[in-house]
Amino acid sequence: MKSRHIVIPVFVPHKGCPFDCIYCNQRTISGQVREMTMQEMRKIIEDNLSTVKNQDYVEIGFYGGSFTGIEKDRQIEYLETANRYVKAGKVKALRLSTRPDYINAEILEYLKKYNVATIELGVQSLDQEVLDKSCRGHSVEDVIKASGMIREYGINLGLQTMIGLPGDNAEKDIDTARKVIALKPDIVRIYPTLVIKGTYLEKMYNEGKYKPLSLEDASSICAELLDMYEANGINVIRVGLQPTNNINEDMDVVAGPFHPAFRQLVESKRLLWRMEKQIKEKNLEGREEIIIYAGKGKISDVIGQKRANINYLAKTYNFKRILVKENNSLDIIVKG
Repeated sequence: MKSRHIVIPVFVPHKGCPFDCIYCNQRTISGQVREMTMQEMRKIIEDNLSTVKNQDYVEIGFYGGSFTGIEKDRQIEYLETANRYVKAGKVKALRLSTRPDYINAEILEYLKKYNVATIELGVQSLDQEVLDKSCRGHSVEDVIKASGMIREYGINLGLQTMIGLPGDNAEKDIDTARKVIALKPDIVRIYPTLVIKGTYLEKMYNEGKYKPLSLEDASSICAELLDMYEANGINVIRVGLQPTNNINEDMDVVAGPFHPAFRQLVESKRLLWRMEKQIKEKNLEGREEIIIYAGKGKISDVIGQKRANINYLAKTYNFKRILVKENNSLDIIVKG
């Protein structure tokens, strides 16, 4: 049986972060408003452990705020509670997210001691103007310094980025990706900026001072970034906010490129570009019929949601019929 990588999430909502970035409402994003007790934390861990198999790789992850900005005594309490499960062999390691300006040698020493294997930094952008306009409160240099220190301590490095922030554009997103690649992270997350209720960004949006990305533009930018990261062997573990009871278009998302299957849109866009490249290289435009061969797991992405890719190709390249067939190839093949 295949081993699964499972992260048991422990949310510490907005704890340790005195900054109010213009896009942030952690109560909405985490769905939690009060601090968790150790008893509640243990129950969450135990409930999750009851569902895992012996071969699963299990971690406990601290999310929802800047963990290393919490009072140190409280950090240690969280870490000691979680680390007991590592010592008992029930969990492999711990992971957490924090700000790049909340990392130093002293902090890394005790995180290493408590078996923290992965630290994700909320980077958002590596353009200083974008950081300033988003009220991040840290510099690009803070990101570079923290990333280097984390790697020096032998801890896995994760970088969380955003597209579509105030002052941002596609060129800056690509430049940020280049700089991220140079930092050699183990994992990356990409989040399109959403306008969430109760944020300063909502005020800017209502006053006409901020225009969010369209779903089409956001998926295109993310597709290009994914191509860049994968070409450099960097694992992108998430693209887009995960739908929750709160994060959906009917409740707390005021505007922006939210989609419950955003990554699928992005992967479908990438496949569309590859299909177009083959159509042009093979001079297939105007053919009566083309056949697209793809592996079983890629068929739905090749077709696109609501047949978007097939309809686009038929209209753009004047195809009468487009057949999609399954094969064992690792890549897609377009034939006339």
